[in-house]
Amino acid sequence: MSKVLILYSSRDGQTLKIINKIQSELDQDSELVNINEAASVDFTQYTKVLVGASIRYGNFESSVIPFLNEHKNELHKIPNAFFVVCLTARKPEKASPATSAYMMKFDRLCEWQPKMKGVFAGALTYSKYNWWQTLIIQLIMKMTGGSTDKTKDLEFTDWQHVETFGKDFNCL
Repeated sequence: MSKVLILYSSRDGQTLKIINKIQSELDQDSELVNINEAASVDFTQYTKVLVGASIRYGNFESSVIPFLNEHKNELHKIPNAFFVVCLTARKPEKASPATSAYMMKFDRLCEWQPKMKGVFAGALTYSKYNWWQTLIIQLIMKMTGGSTDKTKDLEFTDWQHVETFGKDFNCL
């Protein structure tokens, strides 16, 4: 039986929400594994692998790049894809693998180079942030022309783009 491994890191749930949408496009069974909780993975059990990672304050979660670097040889042996979720992708000119600063950062830091890449805009969920996070994110939003209204949560994800990515991944 063919099975897809889906690895992810998600801080406030938007990356996991995107993963769930892509998972709904798959024509194979899949297994969902949080990278932060993945002690060991037997990649030989899977026919494909998808990795999704969120960005917070300009960085991936600390376990993402080391995990991918450790398993680069196994990842290269099967069809694979990677996507990043970040608020900068709310701007069309920063929403592609070729123009995303975070995908470029990934390319610099990660020894694994996925066959397929994607960039998705995340969500601005002020309701989930503590006062310090709210202040920092408001400052970042002010500097980048985003919303500083902490009374509203905003979702910037282009779900049609996510669906297309899922269908393309399904065809790998």
